[in-house]
Amino acid sequence: MAPQSLPSSRMAPLALLLGLLMAACFTFCLSHQNPKEFALTNPEKSSTKETERKETKAEEELDAEVLEVFYPTHEWQALRPGQAVPAGSHIRLNLQTGEREAKLQSEDKFRNNLKGKRLDINTNTYTSQDLKSTLAKFKEGAEVESSKKDKARQAEVKRLFRPIEELKKDFNELNVVIETDMQIMVRLINKFNSSSSSLEEKIAALFDLEYYVHQMDNAQDLLSFGGLQVVINGLNSTEPLVKEYAAFVLGAAFSSNPKVQVEAVEGGALQKLLVILATEQPFTAKKKVLFALCSLLRHFPYAQRQFLKLGGLQVLRSLVQEKGAEVLAVRVVTLLYDLVTEKMFAEEEAELTQETSPEKLQQYRQVHLLPGLREQGWCEITAHLLALPEHDAREKVLQTLGVLLATCRDHYRQDPQLSRTLASLQVEYQALASLELQDGEDEGYFRELLGSVNSLLKELR
Repeated sequence: MAPQSLPSSRMAPLALLLGLLMAACFTFCLSHQNPKEFALTNPEKSSTKETERKETKAEEELDAEVLEVFYPTHEWQALRPGQAVPAGSHIRLNLQTGEREAKLQSEDKFRNNLKGKRLDINTNTYTSQDLKSTLAKFKEGAEVESSKKDKARQAEVKRLFRPIEELKKDFNELNVVIETDMQIMVRLINKFNSSSSSLEEKIAALFDLEYYVHQMDNAQDLLSFGGLQVVINGLNSTEPLVKEYAAFVLGAAFSSNPKVQVEAVEGGALQKLLVILATEQPFTAKKKVLFALCSLLRHFPYAQRQFLKLGGLQVLRSLVQEKGAEVLAVRVVTLLYDLVTEKMFAEEEAELTQETSPEKLQQYRQVHLLPGLREQGWCEITAHLLALPEHDAREKVLQTLGVLLATCRDHYRQDPQLSRTLASLQVEYQALASLELQDGEDEGYFRELLGSVNSLLKELR
């Protein structure tokens, strides 16, 4: 019997199912033959992610398992992954092999690093949790030790020093007032300027004030509240002691303090100092006044110019010619030497800096000191002072003769007494220099003096 044919309505679904199965099989076969061609992701990124997943998994496994303890020795040993290194070990990365290596530190460094602490290890192995807890103990111990040291330091400070509040309270109970330098100077000036103060109190006030005005800031503070003018007016006192100590204070305040020097000249200090030197006064008073005058003139060309206008060279000439004034004469000669060399240094400085008309040099060029010295007879005066017996005085006179040589050369050559004095000093210092050489002093003091004498003799031939 012939087979019956299926209806067309049933054949269509079967054909569709068969086609889908064949397509799936074809696609499966192709994907297994060349998987890279049909991949939808970057192969390199996929491999990187896979490596990271493996490392993360390995770390999790290491973290969960028991870690092996590394036992260091005094020689470098390679570390295997996952090994726990005891505290205080010395670890390095070997750049040649790329491996980490460890060894024991020296005994002193190991003790210092541990600071007396040890890991609580009862077995040969411990987990990462043991490491974390041990490190936490180290940190807590360090904090406790630091806290103890801070407390001990604070206790020591409290033992050695008292709080300022307690000191103020004690001073108040003793009726002691803590004063600043400014307050002290105001109080001293008020005491000096008070009509009710005795002579002894005024002298004591000036003596204490001199101590404070040595400082530049204090001297300027004295100027700011009018104390400087009060002291300058003290030079007009009829009491020689007041003049002496007022000049003592002024000399300390003037020293290397341009602001105070300017105000002093404007306040009439220069005239008052010259008047005291030109009149009959005690030797001690003139000594202090000369000190104040020297402090006012040094490094201050404006004051030097006013000094020449007021006849200062004549006043000093009369002073050095007084009987028994050899000490003052040496100080005057030293002052003249300083004033002459100041101008010379200003000229040299201008040449080095190549400045055509610096203000400082212009001021010094208005001071015509050397012509004044020649006119006032200082060439002869300085030459005669060479007969002083003290070596220190002779040294200062020789220096002054040297700087005045260009101005006074004719006078020196025509002075027979100077030639005899220089010849005598040459013989004397040759003998003293020989004694220095015998004692092993190649560049001694007398050898320098001999050099100055020989230089002058050579220039005067």
